[in-house]
Amino acid sequence: MTSAVRPPARILLVDDHALVRRGVRLILDAEPDLEVVAEAGDGAEAVAAARRDDGLDLAVLDIAMPRMTGLQAARELARLRPGLRILMLTMYDNEEYFFEALRAGANGYVPKSVADRDLVEACRSALRDEPFIYPGAETALIRSYLDRARSGAGLPERPVTEREEEILKLVAEGHTSKEIGDLLFISPKTVERHRANILQKLGLRDRLELTRYAIRAGLIEP
Repeated sequence: MTSAVRPPARILLVDDHALVRRGVRLILDAEPDLEVVAEAGDGAEAVAAARRDDGLDLAVLDIAMPRMTGLQAARELARLRPGLRILMLTMYDNEEYFFEALRAGANGYVPKSVADRDLVEACRSALRDEPFIYPGAETALIRSYLDRARSGAGLPERPVTEREEEILKLVAEGHTSKEIGDLLFISPKTVERHRANILQKLGLRDRLELTRYAIRAGLIEP
């Protein structure tokens, strides 16, 4: 008597570059236990896809995307589909993003530079609900953690709220207060208030400095 073959894990792949999605899809679809069943070009599309399909097992999200970043989408997906495993795919090899990914509800992240080597194992770890730290990152992360512990600091705090981060990103992308208000269902006056708070919190003077900050923070691409 043969045991039933387990169906492959159903994956949502999210990246704003079609070429990247194609390459990642080739890597994942080559594995018998993994299958990309849906794609999205930004975080907002990813959330919409998850609303349509409650049978998804894993979301693989790029960090820097237009409209809604991967980290913003991860927070929303974690609230919307608590059983959905999340993995971040990023150009940025940065410990801050690792901590931020964990805080957003992800199981870990993989730099695009090593995706061909580590992505499949990262997906399998996430599907087992285990954290994934790509080889080479452990030493830096442990050193950072120990430095923080010695200084009495916890995980790095987020400098702005989730709503402020949404507005910061959209302002940096060049949207007007009215356009942002329409996208987020708030008034332009509320947008302006948030914008002023963001500038004050981050010690920035104008849209140009705000845009530079957004690039450094991985909210938008240069």
